[in-house]
Amino acid sequence: MRTSLHLATLPLAVLLTLPCAVLAADAEQSVTLQEQQSVAVTIYNENLALVKDQRKVQLGSGQSALAFRDVSAHMRPETALLRSLTSPGKLSVIEQNFDFDLLTPQKLLEKYVGKSVGVIRTNHATGAETTEQAQVLAANSGVVLKFGDRIETGVPGRIVYPDVPGNLRDRPTLVMSLNNGGAAQQEVELSYLTGGLAWKADYVAELNATDDKLDLSGWVTLTNTSGATYNNARLQLVAGDVNTVKQAAPMSVGAMRKMAMADKVQESSMREEGLLDYHLYTLNRPTTIAENQTKQVSLLTASSITARKELLLRGADYYYQSSYGDLGQKLKVGVFVEFDNKESSRLGLPLPKGVIRVYKKDASGNAQFVGEDSIDHTPRNEKVRLKLGDAFDVTADKKQTDFKKLAGTSKYNYVFESAYEIVLKNAKKEPVTVTVQEPMPGDWKIINESLPSTKAASNTATWQVTVPAEGKTSLTYRALVRY
Repeated sequence: MRTSLHLATLPLAVLLTLPCAVLAADAEQSVTLQEQQSVAVTIYNENLALVKDQRKVQLGSGQSALAFRDVSAHMRPETALLRSLTSPGKLSVIEQNFDFDLLTPQKLLEKYVGKSVGVIRTNHATGAETTEQAQVLAANSGVVLKFGDRIETGVPGRIVYPDVPGNLRDRPTLVMSLNNGGAAQQEVELSYLTGGLAWKADYVAELNATDDKLDLSGWVTLTNTSGATYNNARLQLVAGDVNTVKQAAPMSVGAMRKMAMADKVQESSMREEGLLDYHLYTLNRPTTIAENQTKQVSLLTASSITARKELLLRGADYYYQSSYGDLGQKLKVGVFVEFDNKESSRLGLPLPKGVIRVYKKDASGNAQFVGEDSIDHTPRNEKVRLKLGDAFDVTADKKQTDFKKLAGTSKYNYVFESAYEIVLKNAKKEPVTVTVQEPMPGDWKIINESLPSTKAASNTATWQVTVPAEGKTSLTYRALVRY
């Protein structure tokens, strides 16, 4: 489809009706990625990034217009700041317009609603072409055209437009009216906040055969749907929850294409430092963040981290105030792995929030996936605890063996006594230890028990129960609860 005619072929009347912005296009100085000297990108957790784009420009003295092309399509224009690096204080911005409405056949047609276009028809028998003028009446879900005294729908031929409207760009562009009191050739920096750039941390952990050590690798996964490419960018990542004022609605710049295949970069890790109350990670080499791409860069590696596996059966507090009898058969026992983020455990690094995927080698030496869990931002010297799933060979049967109300006439002075039996079964060929946690309501105490308990918290009783290989162990206890 032809989308424009040469101006020289248009009659004078048509030329006089063109928008002033089109006739003034020669006065607009464009600066593209060809003039880019460097770019720095700092990406935050919540789909927010700071871009600093340095380019060489050629400007006239006094007032002029500069079209800064290939900026992010999700730029927040109210945050844009242009400054001259070579002539500080001598270049000022008078006005700026962010043109994010990109040129497509549909957009071009929409811009010509109420205006005249040429329609070229081809005679299929002779091959001859004829041109007829038509007015575009509508362009929603199809086109409506008015030819003289008739109206037609659909596209009866090739539509010819006199020109492209000045506010319809092939790439996202920030157009600025400048006042230059400095040199003609300058190096300027445009900084702005943008959406469409995000990062997250992904981790891979491998447990050893005895589940007491693990190797950990961390990756930073970058996603760029901002509508721009950042070539050889200086990349920095901020880990932490930075407060921002929520926008009412994101700008619509058209449907984004599917992300490209992940580009894994393995040869480099990142430098970490404190920034206010956050953590800043800097990639120690430039990298290109291509438009519509997911990229991974190495964040950290650590080996032989001291780990602990725990089998956990956790109860509930509702059955301590009423008679229930059977509380469940073949109850699931959770499988947890935890480790300390300490130098003494061979780690001690700030861990950005993300997902940790855990693997373990089978008898043939092949690594098998055994579970995953998400972690929040974890500083040094904190514990990381992961739930990998539920045990297959370790189950529990649970029942209330006695219940009686000792005193009380209202919910504020009740006294209950109840007894329980938990039978833990182990189908493995080696013994296991199961942690039993019971949340206790109100003012409580354990009257008697078959195994010793500990008060893990003000509302939690905990038992460590050893279950023999291919055997079972019963835990019985009686509790007194006051409300």
